[in-house]
Amino acid sequence: MDKAIVTVLLTIGGVVAALAVFNGFYPAIIESSGAVSSATSKVSDRIESRIDIIQVADNSTEVDIWVKNTGSINIESVERSDIFFGPEDNFYHVTSGGSTPPYWDYVYEGSYTRWQPTVTIKVTVHLDSTVTSGTNIFKMIVPNGIFDSTTFSVD
Repeated sequence: MDKAIVTVLLTIGGVVAALAVFNGFYPAIIESSGAVSSATSKVSDRIESRIDIIQVADNSTEVDIWVKNTGSINIESVERSDIFFGPEDNFYHVTSGGSTPPYWDYVYEGSYTRWQPTVTIKVTVHLDSTVTSGTNIFKMIVPNGIFDSTTFSVD
């Protein structure tokens, strides 16, 4: 009889210990699988994204830059992109929107309302003075970190 009681108590203790271990590890396993899924989604987004600067034209205090989505997915929240502009030895970050230069804005070329694959946007950088003569740089970084840059000369 004593052996039966000891066996039952050890079995109950083993089950309780197993449940305690399971309850301790289960949330961590679920959380890590969510993190892996999120990281995979972000990597996939970056792999499928690409932009190419295809043309730059300066108009005294404005510079127009055409940028094409050459990736395979839509690029969302274009206004949250970072733009750097200026002489290659003294370029600066230009803010989106606003009414006092320097700032930048954009329009979709054609009748598009989203920056989907193959669509080009025209980015206009509004300056507070004329474009600096010499070599200038334009760099655009979209919200997911994909970027393209180009240099152009102004006489």
